[in-house]
Amino acid sequence: MFKYYGKYAPYLFLLPAVVVLVIFFFIPFFQTFLLSFLDYSHNIYKPEFIGLENYINLFKNPIFYKVLWNTFIYLFVAVPILAIFPLFLAILINQKIKGVTLYKILIYLPVIVSIVVAAIAFKWLYADQGILNYLVTKLGMESIGWLTDPNYALYSVIIVTIWKGIGYYMIIYLAALMSVPKELYEACDIDGANFLTKHLTVTVPHIMPTIALVTTISAISAMKVFAEIYVMTKGGPLNSSKTIVYYIYERAFENLDLGFASAMAVVLLIIVMIFSLINILCFERNKYNI
Repeated sequence: MFKYYGKYAPYLFLLPAVVVLVIFFFIPFFQTFLLSFLDYSHNIYKPEFIGLENYINLFKNPIFYKVLWNTFIYLFVAVPILAIFPLFLAILINQKIKGVTLYKILIYLPVIVSIVVAAIAFKWLYADQGILNYLVTKLGMESIGWLTDPNYALYSVIIVTIWKGIGYYMIIYLAALMSVPKELYEACDIDGANFLTKHLTVTVPHIMPTIALVTTISAISAMKVFAEIYVMTKGGPLNSSKTIVYYIYERAFENLDLGFASAMAVVLLIIVMIFSLINILCFERNKYNI
């Protein structure tokens, strides 16, 4: 039937994806952008147009800089681990070893577990009388406020995100490793290259687009983390574990300040776009002739 449409046939295949993008991305984005110019603090049913005042108040708000810094900490701690450690696991599991299927299942199992269930389980582990503090006291040290101490709360939540994502990114790397020519590994063995040199000179260059993909996905996931924080800390103590997405939720649905929250959402989108451009410049410069 597509022969009757001629040159328009490719666009018909793209039409479903375009419709989904328009409904679930472009329309909500423009609505959020328009909401960012309104003030809902006085009357949620009759918002007042205030122009750029929400953005001005946002950049004057010290809590915004605090949550933005927490988000960057989340990004710079979680992303390198999620980009490198799963690759290391994928390379090890890609070897000819016994029980490899069992190892894959065990490592991928956290991905299947609901993030809410995982957060609750870790909350029990991190409790003042939990297993971790029991082990710490057995080693002769004082118990640690994993979720109640501002110095530890954010990093305790980051561990949950890392634990949940390692298996997912490992599977992506395993799929990419299947495309690496075996002849190149054999040539490295003939030249006497060791394990590390072989993978630095063969594996990493061949799967660089996949590394870029994992880095981008994990970075975006780190910047929009919400469920772990909502279940485990509610952004506390003293805003020490509050990230920008949780702060958006707090201002929008707890304080009903939709304009201010929308302004933060627009700023977050700009930050995500900047990190995406940085990723292209770092990993895919040759692909786009930059």
